[in-house]
Amino acid sequence: MLRVLSVFGTRPEAVKMAPVVHALARQEGVQAGVCVTAQHRAMLDQVLNLFEIVPDFDLDVMRADQTLAEVSVRILQELEPVLVQFKPDWVLVQGDTTTAAITALLAYYHHLRVGHVEAGLRTHDKWQPFPEEINRKVVGVSADLHFAPTEWARRNLLAEGVPPESVLVTGNPVIDALNVVASKPTPPEVRDLVDRLGVGAGKRLLLVTAHRRENFGAPLESICAALRDLAARGDVEIVWPVHPNPNVYAPVHDLLGQTAHVTLLPHADYLPMVHLIKSASLILTDSGGIQEEAPAFGIPVLVLRQVTERPEGVAAGVTLLTGTDRAVILREASRLLDDAEAYARMARAVNPFGDGQAAGRIVDALLHFKAD
Repeated sequence: MLRVLSVFGTRPEAVKMAPVVHALARQEGVQAGVCVTAQHRAMLDQVLNLFEIVPDFDLDVMRADQTLAEVSVRILQELEPVLVQFKPDWVLVQGDTTTAAITALLAYYHHLRVGHVEAGLRTHDKWQPFPEEINRKVVGVSADLHFAPTEWARRNLLAEGVPPESVLVTGNPVIDALNVVASKPTPPEVRDLVDRLGVGAGKRLLLVTAHRRENFGAPLESICAALRDLAARGDVEIVWPVHPNPNVYAPVHDLLGQTAHVTLLPHADYLPMVHLIKSASLILTDSGGIQEEAPAFGIPVLVLRQVTERPEGVAAGVTLLTGTDRAVILREASRLLDDAEAYARMARAVNPFGDGQAAGRIVDALLHFKAD
């Protein structure tokens, strides 16, 4: 019996791990366990409910205004007894969170094998995004199997000296999860919002998300200024489900709260968020996951960052880096809104991030792993 423990703590991790968790649960010969750190409590719980995942272990480490060091210490202290009790053959982590980095390190301390879902993403700038770029490198040097979403990610790992036999290109399980959620009926609150704003009846929806630490302060203010400019066109409706972090929530509401054609929403659950993405004509974001999700629906994405660990989207023509400069954001958004041919080139490009079968490939690799 192969014992596999999946450990995650944030909403994006839960979304991407949900298909893997379900695939493991269905697999004969596998005893699958789920441990959540609850690094982000409320945002995690709604995804667990959506995908009907009941954790075997809940560390509940979230505290208000805790530092990265404090959350790291709590994960170390609370997760160690779980590893001792469950005795996994494999510990699975996802992506680049503090949960992923600390879990991989602790599993190494206990001589446990680590599988890294969404391995090999790099910006090669330790400060962008912070702390994710270093987190994923910490996981990378601890992992025994690296599940790279794309060939580009695989090449990054090989360039760092990772043995080729330990790297598998699987696609990203976010596409597996997206297909499931997109097939569900549109939530009434999304349908009502779209109708009220007149989207499809002469108005186009611009969906915005932004919460990266490196964009706090002046960069976020510049983003808001560009959105005010875009809203003044009159032919768009801008919708922003605002992240609850006070470094985001307060300035966004101060700068845009009274702006015509801008609707600020509470941070959206995953189900309505997917359907907002489907309803949008253009997405402006500094988030990671939406760079992978929106192209599945043919929605162009402007990335409000200087660098991205997902350059495959830029190379494929489904995403475009704008940074946070007000004039650049306005120029590129206006070009896509006004130039049908430019818009169509991005909308028709092929999503490079997967075919919706990643979870099965990950489980198969665990079952057929041969140790040296």
